[in-house]
Amino acid sequence: MTKKTPISKKAISPILATLLLIVIAVAAIVVTYAWVMTYMTSTGTQAGIMLREDAVSWPNSSSIIIYVRNVGTADATIDAVYIGTSSTNMTLQSSVTYNPTTKLVEKNGGNINITVTYSWTPKTTYYFRIVPKVGEALVFQESAP
Repeated sequence: MTKKTPISKKAISPILATLLLIVIAVAAIVVTYAWVMTYMTSTGTQAGIMLREDAVSWPNSSSIIIYVRNVGTADATIDAVYIGTSSTNMTLQSSVTYNPTTKLVEKNGGNINITVTYSWTPKTTYYFRIVPKVGEALVFQESAP
């Protein structure tokens, strides 16, 4: 006659505990990965837009032409242009034309010419802020001739 060995109930608890820890670790990794990928995608797009001032032209006393270049790795669309006589009193300009008219500044050296109807005074320093839809604004100052 063979004797049956009793099955220990204690062996089930360590196995379940190990599986539960593995499931929790995998879930934490998935959540962290999703958060990091979302953060890096949005940050990468914003960092990809890098506007630079090429030049400012003062063709007559009522207009200013701003030449802007995008040296970043993502296309930029210009959203707003501000001009003022100090960095704290810049006003949104409504009489603005763009070349190209799409307001798009292509990546890797693309440029745009922004013509603003603005009455300026000679020998005065003007402050500019060019704001893309995504990314950091281009802020600079220039003195009128």
